[in-house]
Amino acid sequence: MRWKLLLKNLFFTALIAGLSYGSFYFVTHYVMQSVHVIGQSMSPTLRDDERYVLNRWVYHVRDPKPSEIVVLRDPADNCYAVKRIVAKQGDTVVVKKGHLFINGKELQEPYLPQGTPTFPGPKYDEQMWICGVNQYFVLGDNRNNSADSRIYGAVSRQNILGMVVH
Repeated sequence: MRWKLLLKNLFFTALIAGLSYGSFYFVTHYVMQSVHVIGQSMSPTLRDDERYVLNRWVYHVRDPKPSEIVVLRDPADNCYAVKRIVAKQGDTVVVKKGHLFINGKELQEPYLPQGTPTFPGPKYDEQMWICGVNQYFVLGDNRNNSADSRIYGAVSRQNILGMVVH
C-alpha cells in the first residue's frame, strides 16, 4: 500500500514538473521574455545594460510595422540584435547625404535627436535597397554606431523574434 502511495506522489510530482516546464517554454518562446540590451546601437532610446520585455506573441497575430523596435537574429553574425524597423515589404529605401528616404519621401523620425544624420555604409555616397517579400529594413537609433541593414541588407521576417516593449 505504501508503494502505491509513493508511486502516485512521484507521478503527480513529475506531472507538475512537466506542466511547469511546458508552461515556461510556451511563455518564453511564444508570449514574452526578458531582453538584456548590450551595446549602444539603440541609444538614446534603449540604454546599454538595461532589461526590457520582448513581446513574442504580437507577431503571431500581425506583421511587424515600421517604427517598432524588434529583436532579430543578426544575419551578419547569427547573434541577437535590437533594431528599429524603418521599412517593410515592397518599400524602397534610399540613404544619401545624411538623409533617409522611404518610397521617395524623407522619413520623419521623432524618436531620434533632431538633426541625426543617416549615412550609407562605408565606401558609398548613396545606397538604395528594395525590401522583398517578407523583408524588413532595420536600423539602430545610434546611426553612427550600429551594424544594421545598411551593412547586411533587408532582414527576413523569419529572423524577427518579437517587439521590444519599453
